[in-house]
Order: sequence, then C-alpha cells, then structure tokens
Amino acid sequence: MIARPPLAVITLLISTVLLSGCSRQTLYENAISWERSSAGLEASSIRVEGMTIAYLSNEEPVEGETIVLIHGFGANKDNWTRLAGELTGEFNVYALDLPGHGDSSKPLDLGYRFEDQVDHVSKILGALKINATHMMGNSMGGAITALYAATYPEQIRSAVLFAPAGILEYESELVELVEEGDNPLIPAREGDFKRLIDFALEKKPFVPWPIYEVMEEKAIANRDVNQVIFDAIRDTADEPDFRKALTRIEAPVLVVWGRQDRVINHRNADVFVEQIPDARKVLLEGVGHAPMVEVPEESAQLFREFLAETR
Repeated sequence: MIARPPLAVITLLISTVLLSGCSRQTLYENAISWERSSAGLEASSIRVEGMTIAYLSNEEPVEGETIVLIHGFGANKDNWTRLAGELTGEFNVYALDLPGHGDSSKPLDLGYRFEDQVDHVSKILGALKINATHMMGNSMGGAITALYAATYPEQIRSAVLFAPAGILEYESELVELVEEGDNPLIPAREGDFKRLIDFALEKKPFVPWPIYEVMEEKAIANRDVNQVIFDAIRDTADEPDFRKALTRIEAPVLVVWGRQDRVINHRNADVFVEQIPDARKVLLEGVGHAPMVEVPEESAQLFREFLAETR
C-alpha cells in the first residue's frame, strides 16, 4: 500500500502554490500529478484506431497480475487513483480513459452503446498487450466490465462491479429526474458540478476548491459528448440481451454497492447476482454511487478477500 502525506501536508502544499501566484489550472495539474505519484502511477497514452487513449499505469511494474479499471459515465481514469494506490504494490494496474472521456479523444460520431465500448476496450487492451486481467468497473464501466467478461471470458480472471449500470429493474432518484428533463450527471452551468458531486457521492473526499472549479470547467466543456454518450447508454440499459449476456460470464464476480446510491438503485445488485453464475454482493452502509472513490481502502480490501475466497 502506498503511504500518503497527512492532510496538513496537502494543505501546506496548496497554500504554497497559491501564494506563489500559480493559476487554478497549474494547481489542478500539480494536485493531480501528486495524487498519481503517491499512488505509484504515471500517465501515458497510446494510439488506437486513430484515437489517442490516455491511461495510468504503475511507475514500477511488479511481478503480480494485472488489473484494468474502467470508469463510469462522465468520469475519467483519476477516479481510480486512490483505490489503485492500495494495489500498485501487488498488481500491475491500468486505469483507462475511455473514448469520449478524460484526456482521450472525444469523437461525437463514435459508437457509445455498451457493446461498442466493449469493442473499444478490447482494442485498447490489445494495443497494450494485455491478454489476461482482473477487471473493475464503476457504473457505466461496471456494465462494460460485465459485458466484456461475457464476451471475452478467456481474458477475465475476475471482475468487480461497483454499482454497475445496465439493469434498471428498480428505479432510482436519477431516473425520476431524467424523466423530468433534469440530468444532474451532465453539468451545463456554474454550480452544476457541485450538485453532481453531492448527488453521486455520500462520502465526499477532500478536494480543494480550485480543483473543483477546474473539474467543473472541464465537465461543462464536455457537455456535448457527454449527452451523446448518455443517450447511447440509456438506449442500451435494461435490454434483454444484456441480462442474457450476464449468464455467459465464467469468471467469479463481486458486486459492490453503496446503500445510499441515488444514481442506480442498490436493489439491482440482486438481479446481477441472480444472472451471473458465480457472483456475490456486498452492500456498504453510508456509501453512494462510487465506493472506490468514497471508501478506497475498504474497496481494495474487499477485492483482496474476494480473490482469497475464489482461490
């Protein structure tokens, strides 16, 4: 596990940067760089099918197995940094920016349905020469992970689904809002990003205000592609073919959900577990839609215990 400096050190670092007259963007880049480095990660990119795909991976490769991390809608590879920091001493970790997200290319005319994104991930892993891996996914990334495990069973050693999308048998607060024409997951104006964080996360990690401002600017700038992606995955959600695909998963699967999730109802965990041949679930009290962000240490420990049980 990577040790991190205490909060007082982080605050001192931020204060020093602010007093030196650095811009918000510089502060953001410095903070993100520090988070990655403290987790034992470095940023890289690769060209795949004419697109630039950004990703994080171990600064120092280890002898262990590989883990691929798939973020959710509107998110990016850095959503995994704190969880990855718990695992880079034991595993070779790859956190991807999916097309349309983060620092990867964002074509509006690319397919973004779940099956399309599984194909994108397959090509990315092929370019990275990853043939066998554990895979974790959150929300949209959870649906992609599940469908990837069903499509390429020979490549997946185990899968962890954090509040996966794809099944909406039990509706959530988000569904009600979207039906009313109000989507808190797509920031469009000042203040929307804070609303998104408050809506998605029950346990909010410490993030300095200038960094949230830059993250909000980036989210608003991505509004058009976010709308395209959301429409695509909304059309895919709860299709019978998706449920049928879950029955083809051969790897052991752990479904982790926060009981206070307002984005996707945690009761859908039971449907995933019923459909997947070798699956188990864990419900976390006081946690929202992103357990790997809200409780990274506990999430990493659940993964370790899950591997120990399956082996």
